[in-house]
Amino acid sequence: MGTEPYPGGQTMTENQRIWARARDRLASAVVSLGFPEEFAGLLAQQLKSPKAIDRMASYLYQAKPGSVEMIVDEMLAICADTEAWREKAESREAQWRYSSWLNSTERRKNSEEE
Repeated sequence: MGTEPYPGGQTMTENQRIWARARDRLASAVVSLGFPEEFAGLLAQQLKSPKAIDRMASYLYQAKPGSVEMIVDEMLAICADTEAWREKAESREAQWRYSSWLNSTERRKNSEEE
């Protein structure tokens, strides 16, 4: 079951299938609210991950927003949350590396030699 064929005979990877399913769920939610399917493609491009796309689709099904502005506002909020999470993860990684360096025997050896 590893791959599914593209129209041109190529195959999809598992990651591509995950993205496609998320995009399809979002498109279904967008169309069910009366908006064009192309709008879902634009949203998916901005959201940049299947988890964010699924979060957007859940919002659309639950809140049933009536305007493009409300949908875009939620998309921007999801993007901001995702970016804040990324920054926090990067900060934790940098802090871990710095702490590891501070506690390293090599650094201690160098500071004792000075």
